Amino acid sequence: MAKILIKGGRVISPAQKLDDICDILIENGKIAAIGKKLDNKGAEIIEAAGKLVTPGLVDIHVHLRDPGFEYKEDIASGTLAAVTGGFTSVACMPNTNPVNDNQAVTCSILRKAAEEGHCRVFPIASITKGLEGESLTEMGELKELGVFAVSDDGKPVSNPQLMRRAMEYARPFGMTIVSHAEDLDLVGSGVMNDGPISTELGLKGIPWVAEDAATAREVMLAEFTGAHLHVAHVSTRGSIDIVRQAKKRGVNVTCEAAPHHFTLTDEAVRGYNTNAKMNPPLRSAEDREAVRQGIADGTVDAIATDHAPHHIDEKNVEFSIAMNGIVGLETALPLTLKLVEDGLIDLPKAVALMTSSPAEALGLPVGQLEEGGDADVTVIDPDLEWTVEAQKLVSKSKNTPFDGWQMKGAAVCTIVAGKVVFSRS
Repeated sequence: MAKILIKGGRVISPAQKLDDICDILIENGKIAAIGKKLDNKGAEIIEAAGKLVTPGLVDIHVHLRDPGFEYKEDIASGTLAAVTGGFTSVACMPNTNPVNDNQAVTCSILRKAAEEGHCRVFPIASITKGLEGESLTEMGELKELGVFAVSDDGKPVSNPQLMRRAMEYARPFGMTIVSHAEDLDLVGSGVMNDGPISTELGLKGIPWVAEDAATAREVMLAEFTGAHLHVAHVSTRGSIDIVRQAKKRGVNVTCEAAPHHFTLTDEAVRGYNTNAKMNPPLRSAEDREAVRQGIADGTVDAIATDHAPHHIDEKNVEFSIAMNGIVGLETALPLTLKLVEDGLIDLPKAVALMTSSPAEALGLPVGQLEEGGDADVTVIDPDLEWTVEAQKLVSKSKNTPFDGWQMKGAAVCTIVAGKVVFSRS
């Protein structure tokens, strides 16, 4: 395996409290040394002056659609989109076909990821069998395969007693419960955020209380059971505050925010833009600001894309029947760096939100740079300006609301286990 020297970059690794101009020497898939003016004899040189060098980015909320929906995305295309965006590790959700609710499906995903994947893949299994919300999966067996978390993402576990049992079951295995916090009775037939714009467009609204009520229930169950709860894609002022207050009480809860929720509002739905349809929906400007403040004050532990590819035929339909979700792996980094440009957070905080903090939230053994550790590294040009062209995205699906947007910042080199898997020419 090639010997690589990443030379003269600003190395930021929050887990090691490292922020300095230095070199990184990679040998045999591991980080051999981090320091000043390291010996470059026999090494491939990656000049990183003026660039950021970070742990490989970690996305803990990705839909790879494999098995069963490979026409939208598969492990090969999804992980290629990931490394193009600077991610070296992704955690994939279980709402596949068949559902990842047993060892056989988990093994299949891991095997295909090893054969065809461009980055590390950590399968998240379902909480309930078949995502049907009726009986629990065999979490102990799944843990044996290296499953770190369980989730019925895409659907809430509506039965509170079942969710309580899930938390009690997961806790001794050290597994994280990832909650899709949504009260379906309050959602009803809503298709976008409930507010003036939904009224103007004549679309049925989803009120903020549908998310807040479910988040409050999950937090109380976590407080009762002592389990680790991770709340996916928080999007409302109320949910942010519920998590913030729970943390102050010592509840073992973490949460994530998606770039679309801290960047866009329901204004993006105007024109019945189905690429702005997602679940939870794009919210009000007030909610967006609350999510941004949650990122700034530490309430939000991770930035996660909720990368949700859909075929054009599932989006190019009337708004009410279009599928929910957008692709996000290739646009997450510049949208996060925009938070730095806006003065909301500093650069080390942004790196933490995309590396060590999400890894810690799910207990994944990634997200840091340390001597002797796996050489998963992302080299970032924070000043690179580029335009999003949906049809040129690496993902099989092109459903993005950011088509035509001017972006600043991108991964220019992505390294997984000491191997360069992406390089931007």
